[in-house]
Amino acid sequence: MKWSLRLAAAQRDIWKSSQLQSMLADAGLMISAGKMSNLWSGQPVTIRLDDLDVICEVLGREPNDLLVPEPEKARAQRPTSAPAPVAVAGERPRIERRSGRTEPPL
Repeated sequence: MKWSLRLAAAQRDIWKSSQLQSMLADAGLMISAGKMSNLWSGQPVTIRLDDLDVICEVLGREPNDLLVPEPEKARAQRPTSAPAPVAVAGERPRIERRSGRTEPPL
């Protein structure tokens, strides 16, 4: 997902993060300077839905105006399927450990 808060704010003639921070505070959302900086200029890893709701209300936008899907990035992150291992005479089999949970005992 692409985070486009600055674009949505610019469409409302909001050019400074401090201006938006003040507007959010007036709406009841208190955001620290560090978090505001990350929301304004970065790509936040997470955002609370309650916070997103207030941001959308203040900007007069919908969530899909702030979060733009990037399906090509999602496709690029998919693991490629590796060819099945081939047994070669004289080689010892390679045992790979699995991470995560195991099946329960029967």
